[in-house]
Amino acid sequence: MGLIHIDLFTTLDGVAQAPGGPDEDPADGFAFGGWQAPLIDEVVGGQVVSGMEGMDALLLGRRTYDIFAAYWPHANGDIARLFNRIPKYVASRQSPALEWADSTLLGPDTVAAVRELRDRHEHIHVIGSLDFVQTLFAERLFDRLTLWVYPILLGGGKKVFADGVVPTNLRLIEPVVASQKGAVQQRYALADGTPGVGDMSAVTQEG
Repeated sequence: MGLIHIDLFTTLDGVAQAPGGPDEDPADGFAFGGWQAPLIDEVVGGQVVSGMEGMDALLLGRRTYDIFAAYWPHANGDIARLFNRIPKYVASRQSPALEWADSTLLGPDTVAAVRELRDRHEHIHVIGSLDFVQTLFAERLFDRLTLWVYPILLGGGKKVFADGVVPTNLRLIEPVVASQKGAVQQRYALADGTPGVGDMSAVTQEG
């Protein structure tokens, strides 16, 4: 069974809206579109590229798909060649025209359709697509979660864990690495069970 990877850029207070540019997602008057640009560096760039090793499908929400489809078919470089070569799957409540080569609209039962993709591909990556990601979190329908956490606070905007998240255990699978500008990569795998509880008073008394 293939793995579903979720890759997100987020601020320290959890805002993941429009990291790439001012026009990416101005919903609700968001004024910080492109907040990632001043903080990107070669370390993050290298992490992003290495994290795509083995990727054989893209799974995107409609807004992110439109952004990618307007840019990547006309771009050059290794990432462009990869994105243009592999299948693209789009989750949307509407019936948009998908003009990017090898793009497929998922059926009305998105959750079932995503589960079926695991039988076709080994490494399916969800990049951005923040609204769609909430569905994956609510269904525990992911296997890897990679966050690049940037050292800024925005106070408002769409959050990584906006709503619908169910109690879930994660396991850190790589050492935490910080970039030169303070972005911290955190890569997790979905783990079994739900978070446990305990009594910290016993620990503090022993100390």
